[in-house]
Amino acid sequence: MRRYGKNPDEDDIRVRPNRKGNRPRTHIRPKHEDAAEAMVLTVDRGRLTCLVEDRVVMAMKARELGRKAAVVGDRVAVVGDLSGKKDTLARIVRIEERASVLRRTADDDDPYERVVVANADQLAIVTALADPEPRPRLIDRCLVAAYDAGLSPLLVLTKSDLAPADKILEAYGALDFPYVVTSREELVDGDAAGRVRELLDGHVTAFVGHSGVGKTTLVNALVPKDRRRITGHVNAVTGRGRHTTTSALALPLTDAEGWVIDTPGVRSFGLHHVDPSRVINAFPDLVPGTEECPRACSHDEQDCALDAWVEAGHADPARLYSLRRLLATRERREGD
Repeated sequence: MRRYGKNPDEDDIRVRPNRKGNRPRTHIRPKHEDAAEAMVLTVDRGRLTCLVEDRVVMAMKARELGRKAAVVGDRVAVVGDLSGKKDTLARIVRIEERASVLRRTADDDDPYERVVVANADQLAIVTALADPEPRPRLIDRCLVAAYDAGLSPLLVLTKSDLAPADKILEAYGALDFPYVVTSREELVDGDAAGRVRELLDGHVTAFVGHSGVGKTTLVNALVPKDRRRITGHVNAVTGRGRHTTTSALALPLTDAEGWVIDTPGVRSFGLHHVDPSRVINAFPDLVPGTEECPRACSHDEQDCALDAWVEAGHADPARLYSLRRLLATRERREGD
């Protein structure tokens, strides 16, 4: 054991090395009151592309956020190098409260939720009328997810030159939400984009649909290449300047106010996270009829009060049928 004299100085004192450093720990976290506001445009392997005013800034999540993850559409607070210059990196220090969250699970029995986008207020469900064939069960599932998240649905039907839209429109007419029918020729000449843009103006709209329905073609028509400069031509996967929808990507609308969030093509839309009791809120004309329902009523059972409510003429029977069809989507697969 080493002994020191009566008056040792600091050179005599050995400080035991610490792998984490000798800096004292503190539970006090900086408030970052001078942080800039930003919007997350895309996420790629831990790097987030953010829009700060008119600049595109690359950022990473600060350690102090722990397991909190930012997603496309999030409003965040960033600090550090906000110049947007090449090889610079800022830090996301805060994720602001979300107005909405669109979620899905891989399957109905998968408890792990995947956040698709944050802060959208509209969900555009894109489906082809042929090639590939429409999948009504997938449409139903997207509608349930939209209603659960508080998003207004919009139905976009493509390839009307290959098949009529009457059957699909009849199936969803009672839900009374906007729709657009387009053909392949209209997607090329821009007519379809103009009609869709009118319904997107003033909204943050997430686009969903399975592969081959023309979703990305429509998004490209809504946001031409010259308008994509605001995103720095970021590829959601490689960052090499070519857009592919393997990760969600937020793009500003052309000739309108609002944002389009293009999402990857989905093969399934699991609803494990959805509370069926919230779906009824998308049917305000039916909500008063639930007051006499038994406790924890599924609204699809013998004692449900909605049957008597509809029979008394308070609501359209087609609306009740639509509600029950959507509530049953958790019991059916998309291909059923």
